[in-house]
Amino acid sequence: MTQTPRISFEFFPPQTLEASFRLWDTVQTLAPMRPEFVSVTYGAGGTTRKLTHEAVTAIHRNTGLNVAAHLTCVDASRAETLEIAEAYAAAGVRDIVALRGDAPKGAAGWTAHPEGFASSVELVAALSGKGFNVRVGAYPERHPDAASATADVAHLKRKIDAGATSAITQFFFNPDTFFRFRDACVKAGINAPIIPGILPIVSWDGARRFAARCGTTVPARLDDAFTRAARDGREELYALAQCTALCDRLIEGGVEDLHFYTLNRPDLTREVVRALGIQPQTVLEKVA
Repeated sequence: MTQTPRISFEFFPPQTLEASFRLWDTVQTLAPMRPEFVSVTYGAGGTTRKLTHEAVTAIHRNTGLNVAAHLTCVDASRAETLEIAEAYAAAGVRDIVALRGDAPKGAAGWTAHPEGFASSVELVAALSGKGFNVRVGAYPERHPDAASATADVAHLKRKIDAGATSAITQFFFNPDTFFRFRDACVKAGINAPIIPGILPIVSWDGARRFAARCGTTVPARLDDAFTRAARDGREELYALAQCTALCDRLIEGGVEDLHFYTLNRPDLTREVVRALGIQPQTVLEKVA
């Protein structure tokens, strides 16, 4: 029998009133699963900076969940970025997922702000020096901007050496992809926890587009299986089985933590987590 993993969830900040209701429904659906932490993303190019701050502080204030705020180097000076971090600290949020961030929409490539952090390594060092618990991103398959997979691992080590306490990976579909990456990290001297990122597939077409943007390999067998499942009206059932099997393989391989990219659509994530042996518990709303 496999052990029960520790879990965490990622949410998107809402940009409309309808999305605000969807986020809160997602939080209420998944909070009873007792995650170790939840995180709230930035939009591409830092476009949801204010919305992210509002979502982080609201979730922390109203639920008592441990919330990790995404923070990037995009389109902000060092002073502006650290001011955002200090606002989180003042609100009681001490966990940050520090990322370089994607280039703004329409830009030819990523360019550092003239007065900003030149890399995620610099951002990690600045935040960890101020007492934050800093998590970072990791890429079990080569980041689109990286020269090689080896360069990816070397960059992760620099972030850990700068003060990051753990790393969360981009999603992947093959557990061996993660195991090879984990082995490479150990060989490189990285001893911080590497938490696999899991994407429960609520839409196969959407997952394929997401994978194309971030360089995730799509196995032909999975493409065929989802096509057949959709044809037979069994897509939701297959998505549950596929995600649960992936998580089981990871746990059998020694993984103790799983981070779920919920896309603010919580039902499949909840069912996968329950299939892994984690049952919901009553959560009392925190009194402000």
